[in-house]
Amino acid sequence: MNLQKPNANDALQTKNRSRDVAPQSGICSKCIDGCKGNCDMFRATFRGRELLYPEPFGSVTAGADKDYPVDYSYLNIMGYALGAKGVEPDPDQATFPTVNTETSYGVTEKVKLKVPMFTGALGSTDIARKNWKHFTIGAAISGITLVCGENVCGIDTELELNSKGKIKKSPEMDRRVKEYRRYHEGYGDITVQMNMEDTRNGVAKYVIDKLGVETIELKWGQGAKCIGGEIKVSSLERAIELKQRGYIVTPDPENPAFQAAFKAGPLKQFERHSRLGFINQEGFMKEVERVRGIGAKRVTLKTGAYPMRKLAMAIRWSSDTKIDLLTIDGAPGGTGMSPWRMMSEWGIPSIYLHSMTYELCERLAQRGKWVPDIAFAGGFSSEDHVFKALALGSPYCKAVCMGRALMIPGMVGKNSEKWLRGEDGGLPGTVSRFGSTKEEIFMNYEVLKEKYGAEADSFPLGAVGIFNVTDKTKVGLQQIMAGSRNWEVQYISRKDIFSLTEECAKITDIPYVMDAYREEALGIIDS
Repeated sequence: MNLQKPNANDALQTKNRSRDVAPQSGICSKCIDGCKGNCDMFRATFRGRELLYPEPFGSVTAGADKDYPVDYSYLNIMGYALGAKGVEPDPDQATFPTVNTETSYGVTEKVKLKVPMFTGALGSTDIARKNWKHFTIGAAISGITLVCGENVCGIDTELELNSKGKIKKSPEMDRRVKEYRRYHEGYGDITVQMNMEDTRNGVAKYVIDKLGVETIELKWGQGAKCIGGEIKVSSLERAIELKQRGYIVTPDPENPAFQAAFKAGPLKQFERHSRLGFINQEGFMKEVERVRGIGAKRVTLKTGAYPMRKLAMAIRWSSDTKIDLLTIDGAPGGTGMSPWRMMSEWGIPSIYLHSMTYELCERLAQRGKWVPDIAFAGGFSSEDHVFKALALGSPYCKAVCMGRALMIPGMVGKNSEKWLRGEDGGLPGTVSRFGSTKEEIFMNYEVLKEKYGAEADSFPLGAVGIFNVTDKTKVGLQQIMAGSRNWEVQYISRKDIFSLTEECAKITDIPYVMDAYREEALGIIDS
């Protein structure tokens, strides 16, 4: 059994000619001289390096489809028929709508969330820029944190640098922060993430001093790839500008051969890449201290799907520096632009990485050390995922980071604005079955109008979509929590899940279904 079929995928807009495919290579069992395509190798023959990335860039998000031996579906949720934690065990009081899904993270200046989830980092990709107002307003009115990702200032077309190469003005960053702040109501926060180039450009000082940002996230990595952030650039002048700003741009836009290829047509786009980071304990400690010295109320860290050694460093160093939140992002990840084969084949898968996290946090706690608040990321999209992640990482995991799952309602809601205007063929049947106006189509539209009055009519519909999805996740989580007899997030524990296979039990240390509560059961029978 092959866990992921190479050489053809919708993410690359490729497919095999034959239904019979060699499992490991993904090449058709019978490859014909004269075939007109369209597998990866066929298309790469003409387009070369373009086949590294999902496309079309700026219009898609992509998630790798490798089917790992064990994932979160191998965990099931316990349901109980007695007891209640956080409420009186009374059927008139212990109802699922009374479940409190709020949580918080941080050391002293805590951030409250209405639902234990927040967005993935939305940075310099076109998909983030074009949909920003939908994402940011949606997160703000939903009471969850939004992470503004790396390189936003660095690619700003109107960026102004001072004589020392530090940011003087970044209208794009200004827009992103102000749109969130406008509707922020005490729940959630806007976190600005920094990579190597952001640090050099002075992003932290700019957003803290000029925009009042309170939380800075340092980035070690992500689940989708093991290199720096990337975007595609469709202008030669823009590619040269980004190279002059210090970014790695490939192919070299100042090379006459590539300039000629671009002008002639075969070279369609350039790629802007961020540099690889190199961590060490002393440097990390100094950077945390520096960012706090600038005025950050909170410093968080995001790390990727690295081996256990790097994970231990992230946890221990976060403990030593009192990091406010450590987000641990497992493979295979989702992306606006990451190398497809790298995303499919690199890194520690989420459930393995998160199980390692619990083991290391527990060991740290047993040694009397402070354990930072943890967030899990990597392939989550629904309320049961949130519950399982919180349970697996209990008591250390406080929230779940969702990337593509929270982007989708933003994009769909945005597109519904065009459909309602009669563009792109008007409302598709999948939507018109609910009505023909935004008030009819969006379930919670009137809820928002009651709260915000006429201002709700100016909300981008992608924001309303994110509010709807957050509401669905909240209510679904309330139902699951009530069934497991947890009326507050803090009571969710590892005892509330079980493993469906012995292999899953070995990986997670969550009891196999035939062993869970066995001793208690036998005690009842034998009494």
